[in-house]
Amino acid sequence: MGILNVTPDSFFDGGRYVDVAAAVARAWSMALEGAGVLDIGAESTRPGSDGVPPAAQLDRLLPVLRALADPSGPRGPFPLPISVDTTSSVVAAGALAAGACIVNDVTGGRADPRILQVAADAGAAIVLMHMRGTPRDMQQHTEYDDLVEEVAAALQERCEAACAAGVPPEHQAIDPGIGFSKTPEGCVELIGRLAELRRLGRPILLGASRKSFLGRRFGLEGDGRLHGSVAAAVLGLAQGAEILRVHDVAATAAAIQVAHGVLEYAPRVGNHPRSG
Repeated sequence: MGILNVTPDSFFDGGRYVDVAAAVARAWSMALEGAGVLDIGAESTRPGSDGVPPAAQLDRLLPVLRALADPSGPRGPFPLPISVDTTSSVVAAGALAAGACIVNDVTGGRADPRILQVAADAGAAIVLMHMRGTPRDMQQHTEYDDLVEEVAAALQERCEAACAAGVPPEHQAIDPGIGFSKTPEGCVELIGRLAELRRLGRPILLGASRKSFLGRRFGLEGDGRLHGSVAAAVLGLAQGAEILRVHDVAATAAAIQVAHGVLEYAPRVGNHPRSG
């Protein structure tokens, strides 16, 4: 899943793709680099960030979505499924009408419960992420008795809420929320214990790309975060992640290709996620 932020203030690529032509060019480059899904966001959810009104999000999103869907464009319509990264049911509805088919909600439907119904009515898929609080205050909620068990329980509740709204289980994916209401050590623990979330019966999305835990826990900055992100992606894949949300598609795709080849020979015994 390639990340395209059409925002002025996202933590890594804010301001790079606010121009429609630049955003469309980046979308196509990620498709050529090996992305399987494009995730477009118009609202930064970095720690401490404020929300963006739905109208402003749509003003940023819709021109890009329409350009990607345009069959008369120089390369025709965009070939990949498109996910919209939003917590707003209004934005989700507008993006789905404009060609998106996945909703990626960092609150798992807590901020705006109607988003679950919007996804259900559109027959869309939804990514349900774990987070406590809001982006503005989430780093004040990082204490857990058992991090993985509490994340799993919260995600299970969100899956049940999505089912109750009419989103079938096969249209749901889960995301443990790396960097969202987690300490740097907690982020590392979640990646290391990711396989424990497989019991929820949903595909696992891992979004560790370029995040601050790589700097705060391992001292990685600049291109060092690229290297750390690729390592986290490969280790997450080995632990059962099925969707990797990344900024650096080409580097991650190459690493995944190698990892898949190696994992074909991995033992299917003990606690390895490929067991059974």
